[in-house]
Amino acid sequence: MADNHGSARASARTVVIDLVVAVLVFALGAIVGYDSYRLGASWGSDGPQAGYFPFYIGLLICICGAVVFVQSFVRLGTDRKVFVTAGQFKQVLVILLPSAVYVFGVWLIGIYVSSLLFITLFMSFAGHYGWLRSAAVGLAVSLSAFVMFELWFKIPLPKGPVERLLGF
Repeated sequence: MADNHGSARASARTVVIDLVVAVLVFALGAIVGYDSYRLGASWGSDGPQAGYFPFYIGLLICICGAVVFVQSFVRLGTDRKVFVTAGQFKQVLVILLPSAVYVFGVWLIGIYVSSLLFITLFMSFAGHYGWLRSAAVGLAVSLSAFVMFELWFKIPLPKGPVERLLGF
């Protein structure tokens, strides 16, 4: 079992990650608030302007980010808990990197071929299934999704050169 007090070289402390996330949340709220104010965040003669409610949502997001930042800053000197160890981070990357490639693949070659490749490769490498079983499941899922979305529900999803070659 991993030690909760790993070295600073090998891992990041939870409190530091909390501080970074708090700053990002505050920035997101500030962007929402600023853009809402630009649209009009007051009460007009005919009711609330377009940015009225989003402005206050952005303000609440900023307040939440500030509260988390202050709470984390107070714990900065005393909290030594490790956010993620190198081994845990490697496990996250095993999922995150192929998923990011999949999202790029959807844009590049369409969702159905990308799904076929993603499922096949992920089952083979991460799940340690055989190639034939992995390819069969990938093909079955992609074809099922195609039939369901494109033919039955008439919902067009991103397509690539293979689908265009087949006339879709």
